[in-house]
Amino acid sequence: MTATVIDGKAFAAKVRGQVAEHVAKLKEEHGITPGLAVVLVGEDPASEVYVAAKHRQTVEVGMASFEHKLPADVSEDALFEVIDKLNADPKVHGILCQFPVPDHLSERRVVARIDPNKDVDGLSVANAGLLASGETGLVSCTPLGCLMLLRDQLGNMSGMNAVVVGRSNLFGKPMAQLLLQENCTVTIAHSRTKDLAEVCGRADILVAAVGRAEMVQGDWVKPGATVIDVGITRIPHPEKPGKSKLLGDVEFGSASNVAAAITPVPGGVGPMTIACLLANTLTACCRSNGLPEPEGLTA
Repeated sequence: MTATVIDGKAFAAKVRGQVAEHVAKLKEEHGITPGLAVVLVGEDPASEVYVAAKHRQTVEVGMASFEHKLPADVSEDALFEVIDKLNADPKVHGILCQFPVPDHLSERRVVARIDPNKDVDGLSVANAGLLASGETGLVSCTPLGCLMLLRDQLGNMSGMNAVVVGRSNLFGKPMAQLLLQENCTVTIAHSRTKDLAEVCGRADILVAAVGRAEMVQGDWVKPGATVIDVGITRIPHPEKPGKSKLLGDVEFGSASNVAAAITPVPGGVGPMTIACLLANTLTACCRSNGLPEPEGLTA
């Protein structure tokens, strides 16, 4: 048995197409253009590449893109002043501050400053609380992307055993909440879980997000399971000196011989993150204008 490889790149392109369609409709019927503001502090090269990709894709789907680049030594007050202006700007429907930020700034305080209705990264305590209590908020982009891939692959997940390996606020906890809402029986496992391999082996849906390269082996995977690999570890390329290679948390070769479907790294979950950021911005825009939310693009 060889697993179906879930093409996150193709699915993300489909999501962006749906977003673009809805944006065009909003402009035509209501004269509204959704706007996404990205705040970048300092000059982290990886962050700059990521912000550039966000800008490009935002413009491609017809949204307005607002970029605010601040020096690495910016004070908290000055950063908060920028966020406060964006919170008050009716043309801005989504705000995110690109992390990591320099050490003198607190990511927790930065997230807390963003209006929860514009928190398209879904990181605020308010949005986490709404998700945990089954209310409508904005959901963190990577878990939302994984949910979309799972719905597309499996349809109805009711009654399935789901195991999420990883308990971070950023991914593990919201992912578990989303699976609970799909009526899965959910286990959150982590590095201290006893008999982790055995726990993973019971999962119909196995989501790995611990950041340890190839930790989950093929013999941890239940035959016929759907495996979502969220991990990304960069290592020196074994065959190409000076180049690097990306590895997931799942040992792809052995797992793909057992699973029914699996996401690759790269090209699986990764491309969904920006696509869901755009979907969240569109959703936030619709909500702020009292318009129907786009179907299939929310949790």
